Amino acid sequence: MNNIEIEKLKTELSEKTDLMLSPDEVIDQIKTFNKGIPPLKLVKPCTVGDGIKRIPEDQHKHYISKFTSALNKGRVIKFVPASGAATRMFKRQMAVLAKYENINLEKTKELVDQGDEDSKATLVFNNNINRFAFYNELENTISSNGKNLKHLINDGNIADIIEFVVDSKGLNYSNLPKGCILFHSYPDGSRTAFEEHLIEAMNYSAGEDRVVKNHFTISPEHENEIKKLFRTIEQKYQAAGWHFETEYSFQSPTTDTVSVTKDNKPFRDETGKIVFRPGGHGALLKNLEELNADIISIKNIDNIVPDHLRDETYKYKKILGGYLIDLQEKTFNLLNLLEKKQSDEKVIDDALIFINHEFETDLSSRLKEKSITEKKKFLFDYLNRPIRICGMVKKEKHPGGGPFWVKNDTGEISKQIVESTQVDNSDENQNKIFNEATHFNPVDLACGVKDFKGKNFELRKFSNPDTGLIVKKSKDGRELKALELPGLWNGGMYYWLTKFVEVPKITFNPVKEVNDLLLPEHQPEK
Repeated sequence: MNNIEIEKLKTELSEKTDLMLSPDEVIDQIKTFNKGIPPLKLVKPCTVGDGIKRIPEDQHKHYISKFTSALNKGRVIKFVPASGAATRMFKRQMAVLAKYENINLEKTKELVDQGDEDSKATLVFNNNINRFAFYNELENTISSNGKNLKHLINDGNIADIIEFVVDSKGLNYSNLPKGCILFHSYPDGSRTAFEEHLIEAMNYSAGEDRVVKNHFTISPEHENEIKKLFRTIEQKYQAAGWHFETEYSFQSPTTDTVSVTKDNKPFRDETGKIVFRPGGHGALLKNLEELNADIISIKNIDNIVPDHLRDETYKYKKILGGYLIDLQEKTFNLLNLLEKKQSDEKVIDDALIFINHEFETDLSSRLKEKSITEKKKFLFDYLNRPIRICGMVKKEKHPGGGPFWVKNDTGEISKQIVESTQVDNSDENQNKIFNEATHFNPVDLACGVKDFKGKNFELRKFSNPDTGLIVKKSKDGRELKALELPGLWNGGMYYWLTKFVEVPKITFNPVKEVNDLLLPEHQPEK
C-alpha cells in the first residue's frame, strides 16, 4: 500500500466504533504482510544431553515432594486451551457426506478400494460405532427421532449415522467444543474430555485442602453450555469433598489480526467490511498473563487418557512442576545476590556456572570488557525472566513442532519449540535439520510466571513478535492471507528461560480425529 492508501485506511479505521485495535496497529500488521516474516534459522535439533534433560529416576521423589509442597500452598493452577470446536474430529466423515450423495456401506467400500482416504476413515468409524463412548447417547438420540441405530447399521445407512453424530438433529458434535465430546467409557457411564481434565486436575492441581484450580479458555458462543456441563460434573465430585475453583476466559478481540488479499490490501467481506480473524493460540498469552497465577501447568484439551493409564501422567506432571520449582528457587537465590551492592566476582562466577549448567548457554564471552557492575546487570537481566519446563516425547510419526537450537539475527543461540511452517522449506539443509529431530512437542508445560519478589511478569514482554505466521485461508470462497501471532509455546515464550525434559510416550495421546478414540489408549481397560 502507498502512503495515500495508508492515510485513507487510517481515516476509515479511526471512524470505526467497534474496532478493538488502533489504526496504527492495523497498519503495522499490513506492513508485516508486505515485508513477510523471516523463517527461523535452525542450528541443530535438541537431543538428550544436548538441549533435552533426562531426569534420573533417583531424583523423581525429590521433585514430586517439591511439587506437592507447592500444591499444599495453593500455588498451582491447570491451564487448558479449550476453545476449539470438534469439527476437525469429524472432517473425514463430513467430507464423505459432502462429496457423495446418498452414501451407504456398499458405496463406501467401493471408494475404499479406489484409495479414497476419507471413505476409509468413514468405514472404520462405521464398523466400530459401538466402541465409541458416545454410542449409548447416540442410540438414545436416534430413538427419540423415531429411528433405530441397530437397524441403520444393519441397513448400511452410513449417511444417517454420521448426520446423527455431527448435526443438530442428533448429538451436534461438529458444532460443540472438543471438551464436550464423550471420550471414554466406564462401567458407570461415559466421560467428556472436560470431565477427564477435571479428574486429572484433582490429582495434580489440588493440595491437602482438596481445592482444585482450573482455567479453561473457551469460545463465547459455547459459554452457557460449558458452564452448565461443569456445574453437573462438579456436583458429582463435591459430594466426595472436592472443591472447585474453575475459571474461564475468552480470546480477547484485541488480539485479532487483519486479513488481506493476495496483494496485501485489506480483505473485505460482501458488505465491504474489513475482515479480522482470531490471532491463533498465541493470543492466549494475554489470558495466561491475566491469570495472576504462580505455577501454571499447561496441557491441551484433547490430550487425555482414561483412569487406568493416568498414573504416569500424574507422576511426570509432578516431576516437571517440581523441577521447575527447584530451578526457580536456585534462580531466585542468584537474583537476590546479584541485586545486592556488595555482590562480588564469586556471585558472577556462580551465575555463569549455573546458566551454563542448567540452561546450556555459555555467556562468558559476552561479559568480556564489562565492569563488575555491567556484568551483574547483564546476568540479572538474563535470569530475571519467566521459566518454562517443556516435556518432550520421542518422535515417532507425529506431525508438528519439536525442540531445536535456533540462531537469531545477532548470532545468539537459544532453545525453541519450532513448527514446520517456521522453517524455510526451500533450504535443503534447514529441512534436513528439521527432519533429524529426535523428539516432539506434546504441549506439556510447567510455567513459573512470578519474579523473585513474587510479582507477576508482563509475559508479552518476553514474546518475539517476529515469529508469527502468515497463513492462507478462505472466506466466502475467496482466498485471503491471515496473520497468526507468535504461538503460545513458540514465539510467545521465545525469551523465557527454557528447559526441555524427556517424558514417556504414554503422557501424549491426543485425539485429533474421532477414530483416534479407537486406539487402545482411549479404550476401556481389558
